[in-house]
Parts: sequence; C-alpha cells; structure tokens
Amino acid sequence: MSRWDVLAVGANSVDFVYRVPAPPQLQGPFAKMRIGRHLISCGGQATTMLATIAAMGLRGKYVGVTGNDDNGARIRRELTLLGLDISDVIVRDVANPHAVILVDDKSGERMVLWNREDDLSMRVEEYPLGLVSSARVVHVDDTDQAASIAVARAARQAGVPVTSDIDRLTDLTEQLIAAVSLPMFAEHVPAALTGEADLERALRKLRRTHEGLLCVTLGPRGAMLLDGDRLYMEPAPVIDAIDTTGAGDVFRGGFVYAWLKGESPSDILRFANAVAATSCTRMGAITGVPTLSDALHVLERTAR
Repeated sequence: MSRWDVLAVGANSVDFVYRVPAPPQLQGPFAKMRIGRHLISCGGQATTMLATIAAMGLRGKYVGVTGNDDNGARIRRELTLLGLDISDVIVRDVANPHAVILVDDKSGERMVLWNREDDLSMRVEEYPLGLVSSARVVHVDDTDQAASIAVARAARQAGVPVTSDIDRLTDLTEQLIAAVSLPMFAEHVPAALTGEADLERALRKLRRTHEGLLCVTLGPRGAMLLDGDRLYMEPAPVIDAIDTTGAGDVFRGGFVYAWLKGESPSDILRFANAVAATSCTRMGAITGVPTLSDALHVLERTAR
C-alpha cells in the first residue's frame, strides 16, 4: 500500500489578497483605489493542488523549499493543519515566496505580483527521489524545471504516473512535458508550443510526441482533454466569481482525485471543473479550496 496518494513537488507561497474596485491603471480614476476586503492566504502551485486532494480525503506529501521567516512558518503550519506530510521540506535562511494579489471586485479576475528568491530554487540532488515509489501519483509544477524533470523521470521509472502543471515556456519545457505522464497546460501554452492557434489542432500536434492524456484548462470555459485520438470538452459551471486565485491548481487537484477513482474522461473534467469553479466563489487559494461535499453539490446542481 502506498504511503501517500499524491506526492507533489514545487512551489509554495503566502498570498496577500486585496479586493479592488477595478483593474489598476497608471493614470486616471483607477490609479488610486481604496482596498476592499483583504486577507492573507497560503497558496502556490504544488501546495494548493495538495490542499485540494487533502480536502477530498486523500493522503498527500509536499516536497519543496520554504523560508525561515514568518511566511515560511505560516505555510508549514497551514500544510500541517491540512494533514499533509511536510517532513522532507527544506527550510532555508531566506524570505519565503510571497505574492500580492489584486482581485477585481466586479469579475473576480486577479493580477498577481510575486517574488521568489533565487536561493529558494531546489537543486536536482536535493529531491529525495527514493520517495516517489511510495506514492500513487507524483505531481510536479514548472517552478524548478530541472528538478521536476528528474523527479518525473524517477517516478515513471518506478512505474508511478506523473501529472504536471505547465503554465510557462522555457528551454526546458519540452523536456518536462516528455518526462511526465499527464501534462496539464494553461490555455496559452499549447499554441505557443506548436504554433497552432486552434487548441484541438495544437493538442493533436502534441500527440505526435506524447502518448498520454493531454489536458488544457480554459478558465470560465471549462477544460479540454485529448485521450488517444478522442477529444473531450466540458464547460465550467456558471458561477458568480469572487476570486479566481488558485483555480487552476484546484482544478489539477480535482482532476487527480477523479482520475485516481477511475472516472471516465468526461466525468473527470466535469468534477475538476466543479471543484475549480467552487473555489472561485471564495477568496484566496488554499482558503478557497472547497470540501468534497461542496464540490459535489455544485456538480449535481449543474447536471440538472
């Protein structure tokens, strides 16, 4: 029996979230705005994904680097309270990653201003590669790509499937995609990789070099999945968005949960969409993660 359902490696963050009346502008009436509701919420790609699978009742482990400041203590405390294993987290004498997130009061869309010190990058040799065989799924993000590639390759060599969060392009992105079993792309990535503006054509072009499931998140329009030669597209539930921070990470957690349950491709997308949409009705990344019952309620409501 695996010690963990999901082992995730990658980014963490402490987010300072502020609601503002409109997107900021350098000039004009929105160059100065009064802050509305605000909060401090833990986030980060890998950690928000893990918070989601923990909320679904699965066992998770986080491997990454935190700072030794108050924000580092906050993220470690939050993950521990969620029941996640952080015994292999590295603590460095540097400020923890943090972000200032401005949320448009009308649309719920956000602007992220972030900082992560170079000293927080995890080196390949620091990842405990022997741990990957103790998980049912390994999840990597694209923060420290060389290390994520090494982890993904070690996991697949051990027969453990690897999912990913890919939302930027670098010289190592194609290697990362090849290393994982199931890449999950932000909407802009497939077109940038392939030169195909049409997402379906872009995924089918990526299929030539990758035989696994290929998934793209589409924000309020839902998600798309290529399984073999069959394309699945599922719309997102219609909701009144309050804060979209972390929705993509929550989607990935919901996807992995439904995938581990053996759900069909359509049901996986519907569930992941429902979990992500529910998170958008709440403020913050990890603070916005819904319970399983809340996500199922949204799923049932939208299925009627």
